[in-house]
Amino acid sequence: MSLLMRMFVDPFFASKKILVVDADAKQQNDRTWCFWETKPDLFEPIVYHQWNKLDFYSDHYSSELSINPYTYKMIKGIDFYNYVKTSVSVSPNIEWRNTTVKRLIDHRFEIEASNELAGVELADGETIFAEYVFSSILFEPIKTKPSEYHFLQHFKGWEIKTAVDCFDSSRAVFMDFRVGQEAGTTFMYVLPTSSNTALVEYTLFTEELIEDEAYNIALEKYISETLQITEYEILHEEKGVIPMTTKPFPNAKGRHIFIGIAGGQAKASSGYAFKYIQKRTAGIVAAMKQGKHLAYGKGFQHAKGQLYDSVLLNVLHNRKMGGDAIFADIFKGMKASKVLAFLDNESNLWTDLKIMNTVPTRIFLPAALHELKQLM
Repeated sequence: MSLLMRMFVDPFFASKKILVVDADAKQQNDRTWCFWETKPDLFEPIVYHQWNKLDFYSDHYSSELSINPYTYKMIKGIDFYNYVKTSVSVSPNIEWRNTTVKRLIDHRFEIEASNELAGVELADGETIFAEYVFSSILFEPIKTKPSEYHFLQHFKGWEIKTAVDCFDSSRAVFMDFRVGQEAGTTFMYVLPTSSNTALVEYTLFTEELIEDEAYNIALEKYISETLQITEYEILHEEKGVIPMTTKPFPNAKGRHIFIGIAGGQAKASSGYAFKYIQKRTAGIVAAMKQGKHLAYGKGFQHAKGQLYDSVLLNVLHNRKMGGDAIFADIFKGMKASKVLAFLDNESNLWTDLKIMNTVPTRIFLPAALHELKQLM
């Protein structure tokens, strides 16, 4: 939907026929996106809340994070869906179908002399061809090689309303690792949107999921013991799983262009995806207007980001150091704004080296050498 919105607001696409196929009617508030940016972007009108002050907590190090020039922002899923659907509804060149895509059609083998088209087959058997097909669908479960890592960012969050004022809506808890780390890298974040409402989310980076009741127990304990809130109601609940994997995803196959998680836009070391999707979709629009190929080259910045991701997942997979201690060392040793740039793959090499210097060389150097060897 990010790509659709970017096409809608650009006059270049006003004469293009655009078909959106989605099995989900997008009528539920099924997720919340949080991200940081230095200036407003396309979806600024639906930012539900934003913070300039963030807190970091762990048993190793705790501090307020200095994030200037960044602002930390929240967008609710239902606001995003409604905003895009309402906006594009006035456009006669955009059609929306609520159905399932059964498969992508490989035009090179199935349609003679049609190398300028891409196709999809819908659930009812109808086939549709277009100049481009943009797909965010993972048709099969992710399968990794022995040299690749596959973690999951999984979470459950409660939007709560308290009986009395408990929150400072001008500051959010970015990460609170003062919870059990038995399952792996585990933290809470708290996003107050008023003095008595906040999203409290329990998040894990692990290779296996946990029982559903474990999320509830952790949330209840954190709210009562850490936040010291006893009277509250749950306004909304959300739960999700995002892949964190070093498995390479194709960004294009002919005129099938892959976007979202299917295009590898979820960062392997964190699961963050929203900002990466915005970068990719903005890049697609720019390339189409310039007549360039839509398969982007994986340059130095991308390659070093992938290497850093694999090194971190190596350390976590082999349990050489806990994620709570790693993030504590990084935020203790570096200005938070530099760390946020690093997590966005936008830091320079000098900053990268300084961040590397914040974590134990005896642990991370062997992991880095191992991952470099895998690339050779």
